[in-house]
Amino acid sequence: MKDIMPINGQFAMMTLPYEALGDTISAQTLSFHHGKHLQAYVDNLNKQLPGSGLENLPLSEVVRRSEGGLFNNAGQVLNHTMYFEQFSPAPKPMSASFAALLADNFGSVEAFKQQFEQMGATLFGSGWVWLSADKDNKLVITQQKNAENPVTQGLKPLLTFDVWEHAYYLDYQNRRPAYLSALWQIVDWPTVESRL
Repeated sequence: MKDIMPINGQFAMMTLPYEALGDTISAQTLSFHHGKHLQAYVDNLNKQLPGSGLENLPLSEVVRRSEGGLFNNAGQVLNHTMYFEQFSPAPKPMSASFAALLADNFGSVEAFKQQFEQMGATLFGSGWVWLSADKDNKLVITQQKNAENPVTQGLKPLLTFDVWEHAYYLDYQNRRPAYLSALWQIVDWPTVESRL
């Protein structure tokens, strides 16, 4: 995972490399999700950083070391940045080696996708479903509530689907499973694999 560094003790808002993601995520959803929700997390994080002692640390370290409101905003900036970066309107496919790694860990690529979607669909309330690697590069799927990120558990996050309602409600209403299933169409697998 390429970490996000502050500039003069402040984190910058990421620029989206796309305006919409076909029929999967609309421009309207992105304008709210990226332009409003993520912007608020970045603004709040930057207000809370001064005097925290964490001003010049990479974002993942801020997430590891913070708590309360600072943790919530730092976690959401990290989570959303990873979420938006992994998608593309013209995504590239998974490599054969990564497909083999998924098969070794979950039985098959399809079995991985089914388990991942199930974990996302059954997470109660708001949060994230993650594919991560442990220190031995064994792959695991975890549910993380609210602003949590697998880095706090010593894991290396690779792929995430956001299951906060603001991520999908304009396009899918209450159909979270349909949203989760649709996201595979826009995952840019080289981006995910580069995090390993």
